[in-house]
Amino acid sequence: MAVELVIFDCDGTLVDSEPISVRVGTAALRRLGWTIDEAEYAERFVGCTNDYWLEQIGRTPPGWREQLNADYVAAVKAELRTIAGIEEALERLTIPCCVASNGRHATIRRSLELTGLADRFDGAVFSVEDVTRGKPAPDLFLHAAAVMGAEPERCVVVEDSPFGVTAAVSAGMRCLAFAGGVTPVSRLEGLGATLFHDPAKLPDLIAALD
Repeated sequence: MAVELVIFDCDGTLVDSEPISVRVGTAALRRLGWTIDEAEYAERFVGCTNDYWLEQIGRTPPGWREQLNADYVAAVKAELRTIAGIEEALERLTIPCCVASNGRHATIRRSLELTGLADRFDGAVFSVEDVTRGKPAPDLFLHAAAVMGAEPERCVVVEDSPFGVTAAVSAGMRCLAFAGGVTPVSRLEGLGATLFHDPAKLPDLIAALD
């Protein structure tokens, strides 16, 4: 079935923000007394909604969240880059594309602007703020497809987390899962996605689905 729309997750798929969020988040939880390392943090939280994250963290002391946010923003401004190969892929893609992320609009916009990708997705960015339920529920992907005028079965989602893959499959969309990020490959296998390692080859993988 012809592909009419490619829906990209943002963090870990377009921009290499997840190593930053894992490092900063792990350090912040350790300040709360958690005994957690970066591998466990990535497995538990990469790709989740902010509400889910806060629910798991529970009560925090005054100023803790503000310090965490300041640390993250400073690291992102200093270190954020695109995922290797993704700009080449975007240059070659001729199918309409959009972004659908569990992040907030302001966070997505900052990431896209810092990496020079904002113009590529002008008017085609969807956030967890646009729906009642974020990933792993299918709502965000279905909303993005509806606004972009594409049927779910004609959409391909590019993801990198179990939360996102589950949402894509639940939405009735085909899913390509990047297996070169912080999420262990074992966590992506068996969820219904086709795994890939080189983002530059995405146009060929998508063409093969037609």
